[in-house]
Amino acid sequence: MSQVSLHPVIRRVTERIAERSADSRREYLERIRAAKRTEPARADMACSNLAHGFAAINGTDRESVKGLVRPGVAIVSAYNDMLSAHKPYAEFPQWIKEAARGAGGVAQFAGGVPAMCDGITQGRTGMELSMFSREVIAMATGVALSHEMFDSALLLGICDKIVPGLLMGGLSFGHLPITLVPAGPMPSGLPNSEKSRIRQLFAEGKATREELLEAEAASYHSPGTCTFYGTANSNQLVVETMGLHLPGATFVHPGTPLRKALTEEAARQAVRAAKDENAPSIGEIVDERAVVNGVVALLATGGSTNHTMHLPAVAAAAGIELTWDDFAELSAVVPLLGSVYPNGSADINHFTAAGGVQTLISELLDAGLLHPDVRTVAGEGLERYRQQPFLEDGELVWREGPRESLDTDVLRSVSAPFDKEGGLRVLDGNLGRSVLKVSAVKPEHRSVTAQARVFDTQEEFKAAFQADELNKDVVVVVRNQGPQANGMPELHGLSPSLGVLQDRGHQVALVTDGRMSGASGKIPSAIQVTPEASAGGPLAKVRDGDVLRVDGEQGTLEVLVPDDELGSRDPAAPAAAQQFGTGRELFASFRQAVGRADRGASVFPAPERQASSEEVSA
Repeated sequence: MSQVSLHPVIRRVTERIAERSADSRREYLERIRAAKRTEPARADMACSNLAHGFAAINGTDRESVKGLVRPGVAIVSAYNDMLSAHKPYAEFPQWIKEAARGAGGVAQFAGGVPAMCDGITQGRTGMELSMFSREVIAMATGVALSHEMFDSALLLGICDKIVPGLLMGGLSFGHLPITLVPAGPMPSGLPNSEKSRIRQLFAEGKATREELLEAEAASYHSPGTCTFYGTANSNQLVVETMGLHLPGATFVHPGTPLRKALTEEAARQAVRAAKDENAPSIGEIVDERAVVNGVVALLATGGSTNHTMHLPAVAAAAGIELTWDDFAELSAVVPLLGSVYPNGSADINHFTAAGGVQTLISELLDAGLLHPDVRTVAGEGLERYRQQPFLEDGELVWREGPRESLDTDVLRSVSAPFDKEGGLRVLDGNLGRSVLKVSAVKPEHRSVTAQARVFDTQEEFKAAFQADELNKDVVVVVRNQGPQANGMPELHGLSPSLGVLQDRGHQVALVTDGRMSGASGKIPSAIQVTPEASAGGPLAKVRDGDVLRVDGEQGTLEVLVPDDELGSRDPAAPAAAQQFGTGRELFASFRQAVGRADRGASVFPAPERQASSEEVSA
């Protein structure tokens, strides 16, 4: 097969990222290469330290750790038995230990990390901890690996903040070979579109709580990841395209022989990588090309807007500066190939049946929209990720996946996409910058100009909706929801009520410095407005009755007020935020230290900015 030329915009954006990140990336690589070892990490430990490291182990693993020959594999897991996506991980450590032992290594459970469920905390005060849990997970990963007992690691996680947090923590140990291990989605239940319909009926008072609960339980019904294409499934697709999963491992159901076989192979691969001094470490795999590949996969499938913060934060952990301008330029040339709820009616299992990640990667590679020359946990190059795993007489094998979609209602080719541009837009204007997920919004609803109704809390909005004050064309502004204000909770609970207004024939949009769920759709939502209102952003100057324009087609977000008038206004004083209860007081220092949404909304320092030659000349 002849070599496909890389798309010039993909090349230009990658080169620009590399140029602006040159100093910080070089320093990062120097640090991790200095930390790399050619013998087991525990070899230079004092006897007392080492004895603590194997005191709890029995049998051959005890002798393996004591003997300083077999490589050590760390297991870091986000298991808990309340979250459906993470419950399957209960069995994984034992499988991993047995497989590692058989491959000539020794695996130990190095530590657990917390795993919050935004579905459980949606609309509740616990959601104000959610975004910051990513940083806690990164730090907990660092604590687990800090014992220096390990030569490679397996990170077990699925959902929103968990995978980015694991990656950020793992990249602090960027000298280690590290593989992410998925658990897979639950089987399909009640269609997501029907669940959404009943939620809207409930918002209108036309469905009972019992009817709503029955619908929710029929949708979220078993262990495994939720089946809509939200942040959890976006996580999985993105990290496989970045080469951090075994090929085809992402959407295999939990509780199946193939899932167990893939987990065992991940353990064997971790042992092989630890023994091979030429195997790439995670810090070497996550370079500018891999980061761009992740963004392209996100855009091509209309993935979660949360990744406009998660991917810059992950990139920063590897010494790379990724900006919203990079997202915008890539989105202009990456076509939308996937239609999975909330972007369509299909769920993630339908996407997989249509060819899934392997067909998507094949399409993007053949169009020159992905870097093929990357390093991955499966070896050199992304070509291997065209392959799907199968069990053949009980043995794990890989075969070529379908090169063409098996269902063009769900997955399409580059030559006949759902949209010629990607699923996310960056909006700019006199209110700052924001992100809008256009893939879930019908074209006729992507541009809205209407008077604003301004709220400081979700509860204020809901009260106005119940009082029938919003039964008109309206741009709903919910401000003081940014990371500095209250931790940047998701505002997905607003979606049913906003959907009701749109279904009544009104032009409706949302503008907020908070987040929306990866499952949010239908309503054009300019989210993550930066700078946020509580940090002095112009959103704090918007008043009821101001005319706002949210234009997802032209990429603009603006209040139609003369500049001199807007500049002369005093910012509205935010209502005193409640910073106590549900653990919120523990995160006061995070709220003070957190950075801007367009830099990843992270409490960790971002790479020092170095302007590229393009930016200097501009």
